[in-house]
Amino acid sequence: MSETNRKAAVYIQNVPAGRIEETEEGYLFSYDSAYLERTDAVAASITLPLRKEPYFSEVLFPFFDGLIPEGWLLQVIRDTWKLDRRDRFGALLAACRDCIGDVSIRREE
Repeated sequence: MSETNRKAAVYIQNVPAGRIEETEEGYLFSYDSAYLERTDAVAASITLPLRKEPYFSEVLFPFFDGLIPEGWLLQVIRDTWKLDRRDRFGALLAACRDCIGDVSIRREE
């Protein structure tokens, strides 16, 4: 798989809620239509309220960037998965499958 167009499923409270994707132009995040129909659906963050239309950003969305560990733990992740220090999406995929909080990220092939 190329380094562009990497994708990940976004889970909220262990429920499939959406997808984040890296493209050549930036990043896309969208909620799954089935998730939006749930009566108990909650937004991933206040900056990404529930809606049908996808979100686009030229940089990794600050909410998702904030899930990535910092300091020595980030360095361990970079060393273990041999990530470039500028590869924030790679760090998100490597470290946020089981992170603190309601949201988790699971790589899609």
